[in-house]
Amino acid sequence: MIQHQLCEQRYFEDFEKGERFNIPSRTMTDALFAAFQMASGDNHPVHYDVEYCRAHGMPHMLAHGFQVLIQSAAGAGLFPHMVELSLKAFIEQSSRFLKPVFVGDTLYPSLEVVDLKPGNTTGVITLRSEIKNQRGEIVMDGLQKYLLLKRPQ
Repeated sequence: MIQHQLCEQRYFEDFEKGERFNIPSRTMTDALFAAFQMASGDNHPVHYDVEYCRAHGMPHMLAHGFQVLIQSAAGAGLFPHMVELSLKAFIEQSSRFLKPVFVGDTLYPSLEVVDLKPGNTTGVITLRSEIKNQRGEIVMDGLQKYLLLKRPQ
């Protein structure tokens, strides 16, 4: 079997509070809105009808909260590649939607280690998820928790 890893493998005790993992930015395009609407089945016109949105005082289509949330998926960055050998489970997620996101906005997601709860052979790492727009405004924040193995002895 070929070993092909993008980065050095890390275990629970290799992480420290305050570490930050940026996720590549993404501009929210019409195509992304259409793909999300198709996948989610959400058929409210605020998410796919530009004229409806303008008639209701919005500049363009409004992103669904889950469409914003998925931009903070750890899999879009390096974090899951670091824990390929130690990741046991993605166990919890919460989020708050703080500002609207419209077609044309560029989102800048990041994850930051905010808590580490050790167990016997595993530990829970809590990452604060944060997404800013092109104006530096926080449009979403929340928490993600992962169960990681401790380094084998």
